[in-house]
Amino acid sequence: MQSPKGRGTSPAPDVERPAPEPSLEVESREPFLLVPLLREAVDRRASDLHLVVDNPPVFRVDGDLVVSEADPLGPERVKDLIGSVLTSAQQEELDRQWQLCISLFIPELGHFRITVYLHRGAMEASIRVCPLSLRTPKELGLPDVVYTLVEKRSGLILITGPTGAGKTTTFNCLLDLINRERRCKIVTVEDPVEFVHQNRQSIIVQQQVHSDTRSFSAALHHILRQDPDVIGVGEMRDLETISTALTAAETGHLVIATLHTPDAVGTVDRIIDAFPSDKQAQIMVQLAGSIQGIIAQQLLPRTDGEGRALATEVMVATTAIRNQIRERQTNQLRNTIATGRAHGMHLMDRSLKELYQHGLITLAAAVAHAYLPESIDGEPTIPAASPLPGAAIGTVTLRHAPPRV
Repeated sequence: MQSPKGRGTSPAPDVERPAPEPSLEVESREPFLLVPLLREAVDRRASDLHLVVDNPPVFRVDGDLVVSEADPLGPERVKDLIGSVLTSAQQEELDRQWQLCISLFIPELGHFRITVYLHRGAMEASIRVCPLSLRTPKELGLPDVVYTLVEKRSGLILITGPTGAGKTTTFNCLLDLINRERRCKIVTVEDPVEFVHQNRQSIIVQQQVHSDTRSFSAALHHILRQDPDVIGVGEMRDLETISTALTAAETGHLVIATLHTPDAVGTVDRIIDAFPSDKQAQIMVQLAGSIQGIIAQQLLPRTDGEGRALATEVMVATTAIRNQIRERQTNQLRNTIATGRAHGMHLMDRSLKELYQHGLITLAAAVAHAYLPESIDGEPTIPAASPLPGAAIGTVTLRHAPPRV
């Protein structure tokens, strides 16, 4: 059987599954007026494009803002650019809510997350640029322990870090690993969907908030009735979503989710503190029993100007880690992580120190992002052009994949 267009080979060879078209149906006087700017963003290897009234287009390249040499954009021009990729329904929602977040797929360019907002009554937008294809964990610089984590059949894997730290990229990378290696059903809920996966070894269903479901929490309750093996949660935003994700992880599902927390200790505290005090003892038991690992990450400018380097912190759920979470001894987690190298664990400061000592980031950058700045010492010992030994703590150059032929 020939697989439907835009999807991969399904594990059920006798069933035709029509593929939803990931691109938006554009209803505009000038369709895709925005495309030249999106193409420029891809060519510049930008992670974001900002459309701000009375300013030229602004690109974020390797973490820094770069102002285009084009003329400033007036309010009507910005409105036309944004409106060129909105459907009638999306325009109505924007008129009603005064804000909007959508995804856009252009086959020769990539995926784009477009966040529209009002500023002094004028429409503006922030656009995240996503690659056409996913990279492997090694190419991203993720530690080898991620391969072990995604082999788990149940439990909770959390990807954390600040905005712009590559959490969504890692989230989709782990889902892609499972999709390529296991015969299972993967269901995700995202806001919005930034990368459209194809069915490979697995069946993968991606639900988008506001178009396929009303909220993360509502989707998770329904996903549990869809016979999933793996559940992906684009962001654990609220108490109900966290609670449902923990329940799913406890009841035989592997849950992969992202959270805006800086490190492993902060992640554990954030989850526990999200609940009322009379529920926290129960949550500590649930979390201790279900957690499989936490990957915290940051992106820092490389010294050679070629993209950004990925620094990571990894916590793996050993017996000691589970006991400390169960007893709320989170002040001891850092020491356990620091001494858990045999289990694939390491602290963020160790990753930063190794990146600095290999000449990949500056001392100032390492110190600025360290938990204990005094732990960053020594001089660079290996030229920046030399790769780090192994993939335990690596680097990533964020470049966009070439268009598919």
